[in-house]
Amino acid sequence: MANDAALNSSLVILALAIVLVGITTYSFKKMAVTYFVGVFAIAGVLLPDWCFFDRDFSRWTSPVTEEERESYRNATGSQLQRFRIYPMRVIVYGIVYSIALYKWWQYVTS
Repeated sequence: MANDAALNSSLVILALAIVLVGITTYSFKKMAVTYFVGVFAIAGVLLPDWCFFDRDFSRWTSPVTEEERESYRNATGSQLQRFRIYPMRVIVYGIVYSIALYKWWQYVTS
């Protein structure tokens, strides 16, 4: 990951959420679950090689060449543009993250 600022700020927010869960529930187990759910949620957004996945689906079986990677960097420009909004990606992420958040909330509030 070229820019670690997004990862750092996400982990700080996660740490605050873990402290908040710990203060309100007095449960180390719920704090640990919050940590693992948060880390997996952050990793699902920030760690994938978007240069690889933003190619045509039929090309996913072949490695990314240096020319493709360089053209991807030139086309996106800033780090914020690397998170392109594709309808299918938004739908899948929305469903998975909604279910995970719902299950986590049910566990923490029980």
